[in-house]
Amino acid sequence: MTTYAAVDIGSNSVRLKIAAVRNHRLKTLHEDREVTRLGESVFESGVVSPESMASTIRALRRFRRAVQAHSVDRLRVVATSALRDARNQQAFLAWVHSATGWKAEIISGLEEGRLIHLGVVSNEPAARGRCLLIDLGGGSCEITFSEHSAIREMVSLPLGAVRLTREFLRRDPATPEEVARMQDWIRRELRKAEQRIGGERIAAVFATSGTAAALAAAGLAGGKIGAKSRSKTGAKTSKAVPENKARAWERTPTVTVRKLADKLKRMSLVQRNAVPGIGPKRSEIIVAGAHVYAEILERFHLSGFRYSPMGLRDGILALMLAEGDANTSAHQHFEQDRWESVLQLCRHYGVQPKQQEPVVGHASQFFDDLKKVHQLPPEYKLWLEAAAMMHSVGKFMNYQGHHRHTQYIIANSELYGFTPEQRLIVSAIARYLGKSRPTPADRVMRGIPVEQHPYVRRAAVLLRMAVALHQDQSSAVLRIRTRVTVKRVTVELLQGRSRADLELWALRKEAGYFRAVFARDLFVEIA
Repeated sequence: MTTYAAVDIGSNSVRLKIAAVRNHRLKTLHEDREVTRLGESVFESGVVSPESMASTIRALRRFRRAVQAHSVDRLRVVATSALRDARNQQAFLAWVHSATGWKAEIISGLEEGRLIHLGVVSNEPAARGRCLLIDLGGGSCEITFSEHSAIREMVSLPLGAVRLTREFLRRDPATPEEVARMQDWIRRELRKAEQRIGGERIAAVFATSGTAAALAAAGLAGGKIGAKSRSKTGAKTSKAVPENKARAWERTPTVTVRKLADKLKRMSLVQRNAVPGIGPKRSEIIVAGAHVYAEILERFHLSGFRYSPMGLRDGILALMLAEGDANTSAHQHFEQDRWESVLQLCRHYGVQPKQQEPVVGHASQFFDDLKKVHQLPPEYKLWLEAAAMMHSVGKFMNYQGHHRHTQYIIANSELYGFTPEQRLIVSAIARYLGKSRPTPADRVMRGIPVEQHPYVRRAAVLLRMAVALHQDQSSAVLRIRTRVTVKRVTVELLQGRSRADLELWALRKEAGYFRAVFARDLFVEIA
């Protein structure tokens, strides 16, 4: 039984979810969450405070014990908005690695939105039609429009509840001037989303994260806002509604959200603590979160939202399931989306995917035919094909030195389904197609784990060979046949309507580098 774990290091809280694969589906084994306010100091000073770091590390150490207890096979740790903005992000990541042995990766706002969307549509059947998904975290807000489970538009905005609270709401309760400035900021940012998504007909609206759960709980309480219950000792306490109960709740109307936002902004922290479903931690940031939701719902003329307990960690788990289990429909859907992101990047930089398909085909054939020679891990086939498809995107910037431009574009672009490390590997494979060779001292290679360096060199050689077979894009696609022996590899060029003199010359030029990497001779012949 394969077991996965996902850790979400957010701006407001850190979360852990562990799930096992049973009958091609995920079954939750363990969940944990702790509010650490990692982004609180970032949004004020630009750095993560030592106190926030320490509290987050303590939570991660506890998570690590749970991961070990459940014998997790694969773990992924991601960080979001606060770490994207923090100037001392590398110091924090180094501390995480030292304390837990985990390599946390900082993902972009769009990748965060994609993963949250995947988590929701994988678990909420009603989200698979024309759906708007709102995820309001501590540092950012992702708004996603999707249809038939496929993302059509997405925007990531700096409208997190912690960020807005720290930047605008300095007093308790906030002054009318503070709230007005915050509302102006929210409306200005939402214009970006309106330009992208406005006018779409929305069948269902889902909201995720703790702010949505709190608003749904408070809305469910209705007229009981401000009411308190008494404990057995007679002390007044708030009625908190657990997040995991929110899934059964009905839609929270827009008018309810607006009323909540207007009431909460006039309350003190103590009064907000008493609102059923909000609780002491959420009450500190609920005013900002409520106003963001109210503005979104009204601006897009939505009747309300349904809360979903699914989130980033669920998307990470769904992604790991899709990657690891080819028998799921999610696997095929994920592969299609991942490859489509590669094609979109090509089109964006003026490269026609149709023209690159022969290069991809030959790179894939070399990977299959020369497995005994290159001994690359299976995942490198996709990375080689992606590098083959995108190897010319740097020409958009400048033909001179375009391999360097290609590497930069791939490494720093949004490619769905590729982790930052995987993007860097793909970019390195596409980088070394000219005179330069990959060495450990290169800037590009320094960002790649040392154990991957030999694989990158071998994959780069295969791509160089595939590119050499396409000296003239106007010619008919060349067919090849390979033979492998202990000491040599022979590639036969099967000429069709076009001669292959240029390709013969170009591929023979790779023989020296081929020998240096694979310790075998490369012979090229025309059949």
